[in-house]
Amino acid sequence: RDGLQNEKTIVPLADKLRLLEGLVATGLSKIEITSFVAKDWIPQLADGDEVASAMMKSAAPNGPAFSALVPNLHGLERAQAAGMKSIAVFMSASETHNKKNTNKTIAESLKTFGEVIPKARAAGMSTRAYVSTAWGCPYEGAVDPKRVLAISKELRDMGADMISLGDTIGVGTPLQTKKILELILAEIPVKNVAMHMHDTRGTALANILAGLELGVAELDSAVGGLGGCPYAPGAAGNMATEDLIYMLHGMGIETGVDLEKLVEVARMAEKLLGRALPGKVHQAGVSGLKASAASSSQT
Repeated sequence: RDGLQNEKTIVPLADKLRLLEGLVATGLSKIEITSFVAKDWIPQLADGDEVASAMMKSAAPNGPAFSALVPNLHGLERAQAAGMKSIAVFMSASETHNKKNTNKTIAESLKTFGEVIPKARAAGMSTRAYVSTAWGCPYEGAVDPKRVLAISKELRDMGADMISLGDTIGVGTPLQTKKILELILAEIPVKNVAMHMHDTRGTALANILAGLELGVAELDSAVGGLGGCPYAPGAAGNMATEDLIYMLHGMGIETGVDLEKLVEVARMAEKLLGRALPGKVHQAGVSGLKASAASSSQT
């Protein structure tokens, strides 16, 4: 979802489903498949109801958990109608970005989600809450980590199962990441915190490594490095999923993801969009990891 919403090319429904089916086959445990925002806000995802219904009908009991973004109670109703079992809500730690991205103040977003999250939980749905611009804002610059913590705690108190902290414009550096996460993890359990890093300045992997060292194990990414934010000028794509998996496997961390299949999906995404994607591993291949593993086994 996050990958396709910023594309100028509108991907047809059938191709979206092909892409999702390819991702399912890689062994990923969680996939955010679409968004139930207003069609005039994100026309690239105007077929969200159809995507969600099709994927939920084909979902296997032991397959990945599918989720979708919802902005309000109407979005929640659409998600429920499509059979979704998991939703995500979203807001920013920056007042200006929140207003541009959602047309609400931070206080208004929190009020909305104070209705959405409890209702979703009452319906047996799991909920993740995105806190964007946690590392910095394209309009306001630096964002106070204490504000990020306060918003995160409020969302947790509403019942959000997972807080996903976003570096929306990719300005983060490892030391900054360590300081932000240490502040958050002092009050929110690490099992309930995720990282959502954009690779605008090529530091996403370094920031993720800093998070891994602190125990953060849920990491958001987009195949091929798709992504960006329509309301964050200059923001590049998300961390490429295949680049992330390559690093994790090279570190000996089991993910359950088939890297070669993932590379195939990234290449499929390039063909569907008709342009090169910024991820590195789908361009270079996975032979380097195999060579590294062979070398390690011989020493």
